[in-house]
Amino acid sequence: MDVLEGLNVLVTISGKKNKLRVYYLSWLRNKILHNDPEVEKKQGWVNVGELEGCVHYKVVKYERIKFLVLALKNAVEVYAWAPKPYHKFMAFKSFGDLVHKPLLVDLTVEEGQRLKVIYGSCSGFHAVDVDSGAVYDIYLPTHIQTSIQCHAIIILPNTDGIELLVCYEDEGVYVNTYGRITKDVVLQWGEMPTSVAYIRSNQIMGWGEKAIEIRSVETGHLDGVFMHKRAQRLKFLCERNDKVFFASVRTGGASQVYFMTLGRSSLMSW
Repeated sequence: MDVLEGLNVLVTISGKKNKLRVYYLSWLRNKILHNDPEVEKKQGWVNVGELEGCVHYKVVKYERIKFLVLALKNAVEVYAWAPKPYHKFMAFKSFGDLVHKPLLVDLTVEEGQRLKVIYGSCSGFHAVDVDSGAVYDIYLPTHIQTSIQCHAIIILPNTDGIELLVCYEDEGVYVNTYGRITKDVVLQWGEMPTSVAYIRSNQIMGWGEKAIEIRSVETGHLDGVFMHKRAQRLKFLCERNDKVFFASVRTGGASQVYFMTLGRSSLMSW
């Protein structure tokens, strides 16, 4: 989920049909406090388009524009935020009939000019040039014969939106948006993570069943590890201020939400 306080909205995939919804923060706040009868009368959320079956989405801010890129079963959609009087995400670009089914999606702005959608599939990682619609492969892990599990697409800071760290299975590879390897380094997790996320301290976190690993996004070196008391599957939710929120993944049971507090020395407590 993403909280966009300046727009008074929270974005998340919601409901049995996996629709992308925008909830109004004022409405959610009133659900807890019950102190504004006028807000209570209003509808608290709207769907983004008529889209169903959303697999993954990403909110990307570029200068004063907020883009929303989302993966569907065999397509990628790009929306842009329209300010008042519209006050909603409006359709910008659509790329359908993709050969590789998108499971993970992001958007980058190369050198402040070219928009590119980056997405992951069970075969590897791919790019779509937003202007031309051209689709091409960025990285295919040919050393793995079976389908892969992709975890994260991280656009590296201070690279003009061109260099990436793509994480899949228990590895991570440094490539650029043109499909060239940029570092002769393979990031290696201690175990297969269930979730991977980039955090603002310029680190990446990997949630495994035995431990949470924290690594440098630039080198992949291990900065810290936190062992679980018992084996459990955890999934990243969001980062807010100095806290990282994540939840336990349970089939048929209630999930529990946890958070870790980021310390000044990048050490954390939870």
